[in-house]
Parts: sequence; structure tokens; C-alpha cells
Amino acid sequence: MVVDDHFAVRIGLVGSINIEPDMIVEIEASNGRQAIADFRRHRPDVVLMDLKLPDISGLEATSTICKEFPDCSIIMLSTHDGEEDIYQSLQAGARTYLLKTCDREELIHTIRSVHAGERYISPAIGARLAERMTRAELTSRELEVLKLIATGKRNKEIGSDLQIAEVTVKLHVGHILAKLKAKDRTQATTTALRRGILHLD
Repeated sequence: MVVDDHFAVRIGLVGSINIEPDMIVEIEASNGRQAIADFRRHRPDVVLMDLKLPDISGLEATSTICKEFPDCSIIMLSTHDGEEDIYQSLQAGARTYLLKTCDREELIHTIRSVHAGERYISPAIGARLAERMTRAELTSRELEVLKLIATGKRNKEIGSDLQIAEVTVKLHVGHILAKLKAKDRTQATTTALRRGILHLD
């Protein structure tokens, strides 16, 4: 099953896969809800799942499918190489993470590996994942504060939005800067975007 909201991308993936004598794309889905419903109905051997989908994310769809079908084989596909995207995808249950910029040979090799029960991860993705594992993780509250920082809000406004004291916000901001090794709020935002902790909607 190929899941992607861009028709041209789906066509490209389907064409690349269907020329293999032992592979066929049986189902195409353009959003996360459809992907979940189609998986329940057809139980495909392997799923190529786009990370960014218009309704529910590829992460949420993957998590839902993997909870119901623990033996499923999902490959997360994305244009994003942020370490947090990779980490969250594997946490959701994806067998591996593949960039849409990969060549056809790597795509087919990854599908075969995952179908065989292996957890193939390319050296480039493995390096990003290793970076993620050595970094301090933001708490859920720090992530909330960071998202509001990214919208340009100051400490007083953040405190009002989250119903916490301004001094508490200042403490969270300090922790965020330290964990992201950022010198100021702007650098913290750009670092978070680059690493996949935040996304521009």
C-alpha cells in the first residue's frame, strides 16, 4: 500500500514498484484515515507511509495501525530528515524511515528488507538517529513553550496562554535554550525546525 497525498508522488512510487516481477501495489491512499481503513480491509504486506498527511499525520496513522496489527511492516517516507521526525516515526512503530530523495534501488532494497522482517536503516538516517539519542529531550511543557516562542510570543503572553507564572516561563525558556544549545529564542526556533522538533504548518 502506498499512502501519499500528492498524486504525482504516488504515481512515481507505484510505477517504480510495479515493474518488479514479484511486487505489486494493491492499494493507494491519499490520507491517514483512508490508510487505516484500507489497511484493516486489505492487510498489505508492506506500507509506504507519508509522514505529512492532510488529515491525521503519518505518525498517528502508523501508531494506530501498529497498535492493532503489531506485525505490520510500515516504511515511513518523508522529505524531512530531522532527527526528531525519524525518532518519532520509529517510536510509532515504523520499521524504518526513508527519504523521498532516495534512489529506486534503495527504495526496492528497503521494501524487500522490511518484508523479510529486517529493520534496515540507511547510514545517513542512522547517523541522524544517533544524534537524537545523545541529546537531552524537551519535556512536554518545554515543547509547549517552544511552540509559542516560535509564534513570536513573549514570556508574559506565553504565561497567560499556558496559565503559568511569567517567572516559570522564563525558567522553561532557559532550559530550552540549554537543551537546544541555542544562544537566543530565534536560534532555538531555527534549531527546533531543522531537527524536526517543530514544523511550519
